[in-house]
Amino acid sequence: MNEAGASGFTIDLIYRDSPQSPSYDSSLMHWQRSINALRRSFNRLKRFRIDYSTQSANADIISDSGGFLVKFSIGTPPVPILAVFDTGSDLIWTQCLPCRKCFKQNNPIFMPTKSSTYTHLDCNSASCKAFPDATCGKATKSCAYSVSYGDGSFSSGDCVGETITLGSDTGKTISFPNVAIGCGHENGGVFTSGESGIAGFSSGKVSFISQLGSSGQGKFSYCLVSFLSETSNSSRLHFGANAVVSGNGVVSTPIIPKSGETFYYLTLEGISVGNQRFNFYDPSIRPYGSQEGNIIIDSGTTLTLLPSYLYNNLEKAIVSSIKLRRVEDPQGLLDLCYYSSKDIQVPDITVHFKGADVKLNAVNTFIRTSDNVLCFAFGRVNDTPIYGDLAQVNFLIGYDLNMKTVSFKPTDCSKS
Repeated sequence: MNEAGASGFTIDLIYRDSPQSPSYDSSLMHWQRSINALRRSFNRLKRFRIDYSTQSANADIISDSGGFLVKFSIGTPPVPILAVFDTGSDLIWTQCLPCRKCFKQNNPIFMPTKSSTYTHLDCNSASCKAFPDATCGKATKSCAYSVSYGDGSFSSGDCVGETITLGSDTGKTISFPNVAIGCGHENGGVFTSGESGIAGFSSGKVSFISQLGSSGQGKFSYCLVSFLSETSNSSRLHFGANAVVSGNGVVSTPIIPKSGETFYYLTLEGISVGNQRFNFYDPSIRPYGSQEGNIIIDSGTTLTLLPSYLYNNLEKAIVSSIKLRRVEDPQGLLDLCYYSSKDIQVPDITVHFKGADVKLNAVNTFIRTSDNVLCFAFGRVNDTPIYGDLAQVNFLIGYDLNMKTVSFKPTDCSKS
């Protein structure tokens, strides 16, 4: 059972292509689900303006559009919402009637006039001022917002206060009154019908985690089950006291705040393959180690994307240790692929964050792109590097916004 309470609470995470998801397609092969995950995440890269090229309450989170969907309800009586779980956004918003422009969604669109707890935010309120780029509506004298993302998605509408409820018809629920959210009357972009909006989990003042108060305690953690797992168990998302990552094997690295940025930046010092360690930067260009805050940890990008210097060294080391036939990726998405219908023996790969060495497993580093092809799930990027969610599978990963740390603990997430 999931718990909800003042000390903390936990919700389920359901991968979009898993049997637990309403979007599950039983006709797809495992590798086809891998390809879907990769293609969905490429739209996500545009959120970072990256052009990639080959060279407890009870709720659900469902992977979609390169991220995850979190299920909750808004209003009184509560209306179910499926919003993109986004560690790179600082705003909660959902589509609202009347729609001047809305994308198609499966769940009913929220109708403010039917909720007894719906309130407009005053222009002079602290909540309004906390919204990014909030404006004052000339006609209503109430707070309004407009947000756009690098992938072309957008939303604009009213800044409102509303009750958010996490829970289900059969389990315990926990409600949060007067949460500041965006009620979007003009919305569009790369959303699917399974989505209603975005639930931002950054450290911003109006993000989901920041508005949970004492129940959230500025902490959340998640444990992602492999999206190829046949287990009936779901991934998990924890809040407050439930989100503490402790015990044997825990390592922690600082979150590096950057002015005007909502992403979680970490410091990557290098990566090892076996006993060969490669620095983040080319020492001939930057001989004195890594610049702090040089990589984003992201909940919605499948691949891990690295500077060319570091990626090229990793690829060479892997090629020298895997003695299988190299082939082209039949999907044309990834650079280093091998012909094999079975799982392969991969070298030890350790990611060296500042103060935290994270040893990856095969599930974190290779992904199948056809019945007979396995590919290295890392890529090159000339822009901001990203630590993707495949590298996070089977780790309990905790964010502490008060201590400004991200912690990692190797965990069998299917049993957590």
